[in-house]
Amino acid sequence: MDSYKLTATQVLDKYKSDELTVEQYAESLLARVRSRDPTVKAWAYLDPELVLARARALDQLPKDKRGPLHGVAIGVKDVIYTKDMPTAYNSPIYDRSFPKVDAASVQILRNAGALIFGKTRTTEFAATVVGPSTTNAHSAKRTPGGSSAGSGAAVGDLQVPLALGTQTGGSTIRPGSFNGIYALKPTWGAISREGQKLYSLILDVLGLYARSTADLDLLAEVFDLHDDEASLFQGVKGAKFAFCKTPNWDHAGEGTMNALEKAVSLLRSHGATVEELVLPEAFDKVTLWHEIILAGDGHAAFLPDYRTNKAQLDQFLQGHAERIAGWTRKQQLEAFDGIANLRPVIDEIAGRYEAIIVPSVPDEAPEGLEYTGSAIFNSMWTALHTPVVNIPGFKGANDMPIGLSLVAPRYRDRHLLKVSQAVGEIFEAEGGWKRDKI
Repeated sequence: MDSYKLTATQVLDKYKSDELTVEQYAESLLARVRSRDPTVKAWAYLDPELVLARARALDQLPKDKRGPLHGVAIGVKDVIYTKDMPTAYNSPIYDRSFPKVDAASVQILRNAGALIFGKTRTTEFAATVVGPSTTNAHSAKRTPGGSSAGSGAAVGDLQVPLALGTQTGGSTIRPGSFNGIYALKPTWGAISREGQKLYSLILDVLGLYARSTADLDLLAEVFDLHDDEASLFQGVKGAKFAFCKTPNWDHAGEGTMNALEKAVSLLRSHGATVEELVLPEAFDKVTLWHEIILAGDGHAAFLPDYRTNKAQLDQFLQGHAERIAGWTRKQQLEAFDGIANLRPVIDEIAGRYEAIIVPSVPDEAPEGLEYTGSAIFNSMWTALHTPVVNIPGFKGANDMPIGLSLVAPRYRDRHLLKVSQAVGEIFEAEGGWKRDKI
């Protein structure tokens, strides 16, 4: 049985019906890794014996003691602590570092019965755009995106059904688009960041990867994401959406332009009302404000390693510590306060619609592994703290996947997932890109 192909919800169904054991499932995944990872290189650390030992232990649990993620494999980005695996941040400074404690997110997953499979590759400290050796799940010649390179590639390549990423700019949504999978950047602060490397207190979030919205919803339940009010969404027909090119539309390539146009057409053909949204002029500054906050918070984050291990620190991160960008404290405060003032504004605007459709990326994944791609279409939503879901289904000129994002008001994550499921079914069926070539 090729159980590695199953989504998380499908795996759980197999366990419940006694058609599959966790050990059999783990063996299938490990065989997939042996076959594919010499090319994809998604894993910074993976111990097959540890995986199998944990799988056997999970198989011994009686059914009434099993958690909601019992035996479901999940990859963990290598900036997130795991007590039984090293956490190196893709940095020579922390090579073979072993904190021996779980991050809050990993604690929650273990408690839910998840099979913590291994550590996925990242750019250095999840903070640079210089790629690791990981390749795109659909082309060894293209980047998987970053900084959550290994997590996006591992899920896209069917090596695990779920993975954790992080996002400070576009580090969850961009790899989701490039690898043709679903990705959730939840509302800022909705999931604890304790035990993961911080770049920016104001921007960092934990990100989630899956190959279906049902799997994302499963994770959302485990992490206790909840809205104050139940979603009233009843399907695409009769629903109201907006599409927003954002102030950064001049960075869009042909693939993203075509994807957005097709998405609007598809939703309208399924009975939705879709109108163009042009954001108020004040939002034109958000991308710059994000950059200013990143530089300021990055100075504080990387100053300790700069002071003790400068020679082993990436030059871009050295620049943060040295304040090369030159932003003043006054400009920092303007960025903090300006974005804070716009958060309730975007909540009100987004609340007029079931969701706002926006670009996930400029185009399909760039060729080469040296550069993980631009976060130009992600950073404003990161700064505004809104939940975002990347939905696959479209393709570029080279038949590589291109996703689009749905945005909702803060703390409307479960509503957004409900909408994403309906929209995703349409985009995947009719958008033009299929993942079945893997």
